Amino acid sequence: MNKFEVVLIFSPDLASTSLNNEIDKFKKRLESLSAKIINDEDWGLRDLSYNINKYKKAFYMFLQVEASGSIVKEIAKELNQSENLIRYLFIKVKNHTELPTKLNYEKK
Repeated sequence: MNKFEVVLIFSPDLASTSLNNEIDKFKKRLESLSAKIINDEDWGLRDLSYNINKYKKAFYMFLQVEASGSIVKEIAKELNQSENLIRYLFIKVKNHTELPTKLNYEKK
C-alpha cells in the first residue's frame, strides 16, 4: 500500500449539504476500492491563488490515504467528470504529515 495525500478543491457555489455529500461520495468510493482513509481535514472556503473557471474562492478538503497506485488512475477518471470539483491533486508521500496542518491553524 502506498501513502497519498489528496487535496480536493470544490466549487464555492455548493451548499454545505451538497459539499458534504460530494466528500462522503468520494470517501465511500475510496473505501469501495479498498483504500484506507487515515485522516481528513476540512480547510474550508479559501482564496485561490489565481482564478479557476471564474472562481476566486473554493472549498478545500485534505485527506491522507493508503491505497494501491492503480486506484489513483481509476479515481481520477471519476473526478474529471464531477461538475462540482474544480481541481484535485494526489501526492505520493513516504510518511504522512502530522495533523492539524498549518493551513488549519491559520483558519482559527
